[in-house]
Amino acid sequence: MPLNIKDLAVRAREFGPGERIPDRLAADHGNAVPGIEISGVPEGTVELALIVHDPDAPLPNGFTHWVVYGIEPTGTTANVMAGAAGSGHREGPNSLGEKAWSGPQPPPGHGVHHYYFWAYALDAPVSGEPTREEFLAAYGEHVIEQNRLVGTYSA
Repeated sequence: MPLNIKDLAVRAREFGPGERIPDRLAADHGNAVPGIEISGVPEGTVELALIVHDPDAPLPNGFTHWVVYGIEPTGTTANVMAGAAGSGHREGPNSLGEKAWSGPQPPPGHGVHHYYFWAYALDAPVSGEPTREEFLAAYGEHVIEQNRLVGTYSA
């Protein structure tokens, strides 16, 4: 299936593209879960996935902050709700090994980090709760469309 990158969009209620992520979403300032809306869901989407990743983290694979699967596309939009439990969503392990949101927390003095909120429209359901790396390896061929929102944060 050819990759389409024209319609899918990711938005956060708390910040816009390239803007600083509010402190209340950071790990050491409340760790509130961001409100995310995915719109422009393409026809043929079976489920959506959301992965939040910081490639600027001083680790070989960066740092994964949130992994959410089983997001139901309702028409052409979907909302990723706080705590995912009870919403039908499943959380996979982040880089801490936790199935939860872990807000920004770059090392002090490490400068501005970029947080990529990747949304994936898939033509097949995700089985289980894979890590970011396992998901990309196993489901890359099932991505109909992808897009991202990038926010920034520094300590």
